[in-house]
Amino acid sequence: MDVVVVFAYLLAGSGIFLSGDPDVNMSEHVVIVLASATVLMFRRDKPLAVLAIVSVFEVLNIVVVPTASNIGVGIWFALYAVAVRYKSVISFALGIISGVPLIFFILFLYQYPADLLTDNGPSAATSTIISAIVILLSNIVATGIGAAVRSSRKHEAELRQWAVRTAELASVAERNRIAREMHDVVAHSLTVMVALSDGAAVVVKRDPAKAGDVLGQLSQTGRTALADMRRVLGVLRADGGSNRSPQPDHTDMGALIDGFRQAGLPTSFTQSGPPVPADPALALTVYRIVQESLTNVLRYGTAVSRVEVMVANNILTGTITVRIRDDGHGTLDASMGSGRGIVGMRERARIYVGTLDAGPGPHGGWIVTAVLHPAENSPVNGQ
Repeated sequence: MDVVVVFAYLLAGSGIFLSGDPDVNMSEHVVIVLASATVLMFRRDKPLAVLAIVSVFEVLNIVVVPTASNIGVGIWFALYAVAVRYKSVISFALGIISGVPLIFFILFLYQYPADLLTDNGPSAATSTIISAIVILLSNIVATGIGAAVRSSRKHEAELRQWAVRTAELASVAERNRIAREMHDVVAHSLTVMVALSDGAAVVVKRDPAKAGDVLGQLSQTGRTALADMRRVLGVLRADGGSNRSPQPDHTDMGALIDGFRQAGLPTSFTQSGPPVPADPALALTVYRIVQESLTNVLRYGTAVSRVEVMVANNILTGTITVRIRDDGHGTLDASMGSGRGIVGMRERARIYVGTLDAGPGPHGGWIVTAVLHPAENSPVNGQ
């Protein structure tokens, strides 16, 4: 952009060379034009200083070459830079002030060139006043353009901040929702532990061997609940509300798929590897990812003729991969929906130190892939 500005200024100053006026001091004019062009290169970093220097050069320019074609042009570029940086009140005030020296010289010290006057045109005095008015209005227009750009950039910055804030709020809301769901899972585990301990106290007197099995189940339930609590330490927030309704798990996947089929979504489901571990929190995560992905396909997909849901449990890598793929033409971009669904799925995957990718497929459609690490019991974020 700096090169474009300098080129435009030099182009505006080259008009005098085409006139062939023998009375023009070309060397001094060239020095002033080149000096102004050099100063304009620094208008972004020091707009006020550049405006002051260029204003002086413009007066010198009209003194040396009264018929110069670039009178006031340097001030326009400088005023634009000032208006982009500073508030409108300051910019417009400087736009008027910067034109005062040039206007004063034109009105009181400038002799309008006689060869530019015509018999039927305005007089020299009228032409001088018109020139002064044009210079002032030009400064105001240049300032106005810069102020409009500044306002547009400020608006864009506010929109970006709003988008970031909205994403943060969506993340907070989803974390609170996860907290409520995990509360139910942990509460269920604790309830089972209490029941098992009570049962063990009774059975130990009748059948000590069976009591040992009960105590083993109690220990395993406690470990599962502890692992769940560790996973969510990094994402949970204090939440006074609770949701006591039963939560679905991967065993309800068939009913979920059937529901979307009845809604008109041609969905197939395949599961490879061993069954998903009997972890209520993990099962809930898998279920919700599939549910949200299919909901997005139903809402935003077009010309969908096939939807494939795949859950793969790889015992070698210790990962569970959940993939939902459709062959539709729709794409879920930032302009569709609130984005909270994808945010929520990523938060769920993060609980299991996993990742989730969502985007267009290489041959069309939309693909959601989540990779979970159910065997990872370390707290999130190293906590």
